[in-house]
Amino acid sequence: MTTPRPSLTLSSTVLDAPDAAELADFYRRLLGWETVQEEPGWVKLLPPGGGSGLGFQTEKAYVPPAWPASPGDQLMMLHLDFEVTDLETAVAHAVAEGATPAEFQPQHDVRVLFDPVGHPFCLFVNEEAPGEPPAISPEWVAEQTREIAEQDRLTVQDAVAPDPSAPAAPPRQAEPDTLT
Repeated sequence: MTTPRPSLTLSSTVLDAPDAAELADFYRRLLGWETVQEEPGWVKLLPPGGGSGLGFQTEKAYVPPAWPASPGDQLMMLHLDFEVTDLETAVAHAVAEGATPAEFQPQHDVRVLFDPVGHPFCLFVNEEAPGEPPAISPEWVAEQTREIAEQDRLTVQDAVAPDPSAPAAPPRQAEPDTLT
């Protein structure tokens, strides 16, 4: 005898981050989605018109994945794909909001970027869209990186490997383990 399948609806995909609110703010600006739930260590965004959303959870032990990964690297467990109509414009928007293009780009019609804490995500053009998507030149990436640095935005490199000459952050108090 088989058990009947219950009704299951995907509510959200949850991304861990050192600070849930900061990462949620990046995706809110990137996607134009609304915050529907926010509490300490947790934020949920939903797209206009409904559908499954994105959740963000603070994880103090978060380690950014390596992409592309080599043996022994922290692997990504998933990544987000966003279909766009104009690849160049979408990449420029993502970079302006704090994303970083990956050095390795495996396909001509897909761009791999990293969110501010290192999660890879892809922007892609639907195969049915006419014309070839433009290539992203190293010069363009360098220009975008300079503009971000001029705006004093935190880069993935700074978040992962902070400048050793910068003043150290004050020590944090240990937080009680809430998952027992």
